[in-house]
Parts: sequence; C-alpha cells; structure tokens
Amino acid sequence: MIRVTADANIYVSGLQFGGLPMRFLSEAIAGSFQLDASPALLEEVREVLARKFGWSGEEITNAIFQLEACTTLVHPMEAIDAVPDDPDDNRILECAVAANSRYIVTGDGDLLRLGSHAGIRIIRVADFLRLLPSIQ
Repeated sequence: MIRVTADANIYVSGLQFGGLPMRFLSEAIAGSFQLDASPALLEEVREVLARKFGWSGEEITNAIFQLEACTTLVHPMEAIDAVPDDPDDNRILECAVAANSRYIVTGDGDLLRLGSHAGIRIIRVADFLRLLPSIQ
C-alpha cells in the first residue's frame, strides 16, 4: 500500500473547512492509501486548532482521536534541517522519511519548492487526488 505523509495544515483544513483536504482524509479512512503522522505533527494540529480557530479542548481531543484512527503513528529518529527557516516543515520531512512515504501532501510553499526529499515526492492535495487512481 502506498504511504503518504501530510502536513498539519492539510489535517487542519480538512477538519475546519472540508473541501479537498477532507476528501483526502476520507480517502485515507477508506483505505485508499496509508496515511502516516508523527507526534510532532499531531501536536501542531492541536496547537493550530486552539490558537487560530478557538477549538475547545474537547473538540481538539475528538479531532485528534479521529486523525489517529486514520493514520499510522511513526516516531522519527532522524533530525532533518532541509528548511532552516521553518522547523515545522522539517518535522514533516522527518515523519515522511521515518514512514518510508512515497508522497508528502502539502500546500506549504517552502516544501513545494523542494519538489522532493530523499526520493519522496512533494505535491499539493489536488495533484495527489488526481494521481490516486493510477497509484493505488
């Protein structure tokens, strides 16, 4: 099964707004691919939902529970510093490397500019969803 890592903003956007990020999460729930996350990524989701969107502790706990149900938790052991100006981006790369992901799905400009890292292709959610039927 294809392994995929998504940045925290994909999770947050899916939970908060729906749209393509929610479709992406729905495909993971349906088993179309294996979605991987790390404790650092889930912590960033918690922080963003609280700080930017004012979600309550209970709402955040429920959201994280839902994310944990559709992801495999990996524990990166390698520190990566490919994006020195944004440590959160490096946490995404660390997760993807630890998970042996084939894709990183993101809307983050710094990550998209990399194009790939350690053989892992970095693409937008819309592009991944278009590719999905041919890579399953």
